[in-house]
Amino acid sequence: MYSLYFTALKSLAVKETNRYLRIWVQTLVPPVITTSLYFIIFGKMIGGRIGEMGGFSYMEFIVPGLIMMSAITSSYANVSSSFFSQKFQKNIEELLVAPVPTHVIIWGFVLGGMGRSLLVGTLVTLVSLFFVPLNVYSWSIVIVTLLMTAILFSLAGLINGIFAQSYDDVSIVPTFVLQPLTYLGGVFYSISMLPPVWQAVSKVNPIVYMISGFRYGFLGIQDVPIMISMTIIIGFIIVLYCVCWYLISKGRGLRS
Repeated sequence: MYSLYFTALKSLAVKETNRYLRIWVQTLVPPVITTSLYFIIFGKMIGGRIGEMGGFSYMEFIVPGLIMMSAITSSYANVSSSFFSQKFQKNIEELLVAPVPTHVIIWGFVLGGMGRSLLVGTLVTLVSLFFVPLNVYSWSIVIVTLLMTAILFSLAGLINGIFAQSYDDVSIVPTFVLQPLTYLGGVFYSISMLPPVWQAVSKVNPIVYMISGFRYGFLGIQDVPIMISMTIIIGFIIVLYCVCWYLISKGRGLRS
């Protein structure tokens, strides 16, 4: 029985992977180009005037945030668009009637989102080598933080895909919620530079903890203690996973 479940999970994950690799010009190239522009504009042109931040050059400081920003966007967009496309084309009904647990369906989409997120993150890291040397304080923290963030936003994208009723609904959350939260999550600055009131407000933003943890893995500096960041990320993963399981198992937004 478990071998059949594994086969189903593998098939769904491979299908999701082939989907974004088949259209790699749309899924992998744009985030690399966008991030390269950030490196040139903010790192080279503006960074020289800002100077150091946290004991590192401004370019070195923003690299972890830009990698994380690309990974977040990629994992979210991959799952939300893929799930909604299958729902729109009525293909999702085949999964709902298939004799596989809800967990298999969830992880099949999540693995696809994780794969695209990790691939984009790797490409952006390679691009960053043209601007700054690669200095990593802790590889384990870098990898764990990136993996957990990819899982979290794949689950968030899955929820978006479940509730979306049109392709416009798929793009509303990334444009009006995800992107502002990312920019205000400490990608281009340290929240320690903000007044105490705004520091407290910033800590309501979950992306702050992901970028802080990821930056700690690269540079060894942090806005939030690493254990707090890890705990909050894990907490969000558990909550979103439970929401996904409930929605899919109950057929909310899926069964007409």
